[in-house]
Amino acid sequence: MEKIRLLKLLYQHRAMGFEYFQEYRPLALKQQLVLSKNLEELKCEVMQCHLCGLAKSRKNILFGAGNLKAAIMFIGDNPSVSEDETGILFSGKSGELLAKMIENVLLIPKEEVYVTHILKCKTPENRVPSPEEVACCKPYLMQQIHMIRPKIIVTLGSTSFHHLTGEYDTPIDKVRGAVLNFGEAKLIPTLHPNFLLRNPSAKKEVYADLLTLRSLL
Repeated sequence: MEKIRLLKLLYQHRAMGFEYFQEYRPLALKQQLVLSKNLEELKCEVMQCHLCGLAKSRKNILFGAGNLKAAIMFIGDNPSVSEDETGILFSGKSGELLAKMIENVLLIPKEEVYVTHILKCKTPENRVPSPEEVACCKPYLMQQIHMIRPKIIVTLGSTSFHHLTGEYDTPIDKVRGAVLNFGEAKLIPTLHPNFLLRNPSAKKEVYADLLTLRSLL
């Protein structure tokens, strides 16, 4: 198992700019993974990514969309089937609800925010992504955050919250609406629009979370 893990790590590092040497010592590497500092170039890198098996079944990568100088970044869990088909983030009823949340509660145009997912490819049958799949995608997300520099990050759903923060043992309902520190930004976890479509009664909780966010603007 350890050899398999190291082999996957080798493939990941090679895809991100490293070259192989006679001796591979990952703990001794001092430099950062080499990812583009231009969002369009980074998107091209993601489009060519085959670090995990999700690349085999995707139709589109869902990189990100919106204001490249946004004060607010929304991060969802993983792309849906409709998003994979259309190549449009938060398409369908989920996107319509998110747009209403932004425009009717935050009182800003939806074009003023930036939206993305913690994964860039859909998972089979919309299952929860594995830690290995997230590990392959997370460097791309972190580079997006680094370049856009949002003041507030909103994680939509438990998967994005858990994998972005590393707080795997914290249930989303226990931390939902809290204002957390995340680097230079504030992070507010809340529920995913898909959850709200299935559980309309939870909309009032998300409304309260967004009011907290609005107070920070």
